[in-house]
Amino acid sequence: MTSLFVKKAGAIALATGFLLASTQVQHAQQPAQQPVPGAPAAVGRGGGRGAIDPRVQQRMYTFTDTNEQLPYAVFVSSKVSKDKKNPLIVALHGLGGDQNTMMRANALQLAEEGGYIMVGPMGYNSGGWYGAPARYGTGGRGRPGAPGAAAGAPPAGAPAAGAAQAPAAGRGAAPTAGGTALTDPVKLHEASEKDVMNVLDMIRKEFNVDENRTYLMGHSMGGAGSMFLGVKHASIWAAVGAEAPATAPAGLTPETYSLEPAKKIPMIIVQGDMDTLVPVAGTRLWIEKMKELKMTYQYVEVAGGDHGSVLTTGAPDIFAFFATHTKAGR
Repeated sequence: MTSLFVKKAGAIALATGFLLASTQVQHAQQPAQQPVPGAPAAVGRGGGRGAIDPRVQQRMYTFTDTNEQLPYAVFVSSKVSKDKKNPLIVALHGLGGDQNTMMRANALQLAEEGGYIMVGPMGYNSGGWYGAPARYGTGGRGRPGAPGAAAGAPPAGAPAAGAAQAPAAGRGAAPTAGGTALTDPVKLHEASEKDVMNVLDMIRKEFNVDENRTYLMGHSMGGAGSMFLGVKHASIWAAVGAEAPATAPAGLTPETYSLEPAKKIPMIIVQGDMDTLVPVAGTRLWIEKMKELKMTYQYVEVAGGDHGSVLTTGAPDIFAFFATHTKAGR
């Protein structure tokens, strides 16, 4: 068991909007890798806040449950070869994001240097919550009867009721990308998880993926999704990373969602101490639970960091953490 608490200072606030904020992007022209035959071309969106790096492949596949075409994005380092096992990172976007949200410039550079395949699933749509109960993520209370889903005050760490950012926290927020056939929260969340696992399966079949170096990471809603799927599918991951994980809005707390099944999985969390949307107090509860379970973990608390800034500043810490952990090394 190893643990590390790092407190960083001097973070620059890059964005203040919840989950997506500065991460909305628009699709660029399809690169050399073509989508599934007959799939519609990706549609531009995101208000011109940034063009997709041409190295990121835009793909589609048929989600058979609803017969919809769902997008996913893939980056392949120039160091990847079919003749050797290659590390893989599955990267989950935040609420309102899409398959390209996590494919940021610094993350792509780190993936290139580390020889990674990096894939961004849609998670069915921009508000699917990757299978987590998600009290606020779909305009309702999430999964009926889910642990801790009873009506009443939000759990510790949830955005304060009546806060200026509350609508953007997902209460009533409509998905902006991805599938539209499912609106029931239970079915939507199940489809979100299934989409991630479908994409993972496709990547494993296409590439020579190293089963000992397959990683999961995400920001905000995606950070909560990383912790949820990291525990539920613990046997897959070499390590799990989360940036400002919105676990309370996802219906997850250390008391209602046990880390026990994943206590042997190394985890890293990057959290800004000035985050008003995912308060640092809630994240610290998870760190205390990791200590209690004697997990291998790293906690990077960024002084002055807000909800959006850690999406960029957290990438180097997460990639460095992944580089030092493999399933074979446990």
